Amino acid sequence: MVNSSALRLDSIFHALSDSTRRSILRDVASREKTVTEIARPYAISLAAVSKHLKVLESADLIARERRGSFQIVRLKPAALKPAEQWLAYYEKFWNTQLDALERHFQGEKK
Repeated sequence: MVNSSALRLDSIFHALSDSTRRSILRDVASREKTVTEIARPYAISLAAVSKHLKVLESADLIARERRGSFQIVRLKPAALKPAEQWLAYYEKFWNTQLDALERHFQGEKK
């Protein structure tokens, strides 16, 4: 059985797997934007942007809020923490492995 933290990571990494979605996250990291503002730089339809936003929202990476006739999108940076922790674990693991390999080769040179 898959636990909820694994499903959460799957959702985050799925959302981050697309370059358009990563670009959208960068765009809204600086400030809140309307859906129209987000869509403007992309050569895709508003409907396609909306689908990307739904993926980001289901991964809890963004929040959407209606203000009058506008939908405002903002980044939820804390939502990236599980992915950051997962990556940090493997960074530490591989750094340890590479340090051991380097020590091994340094020992062979002597």
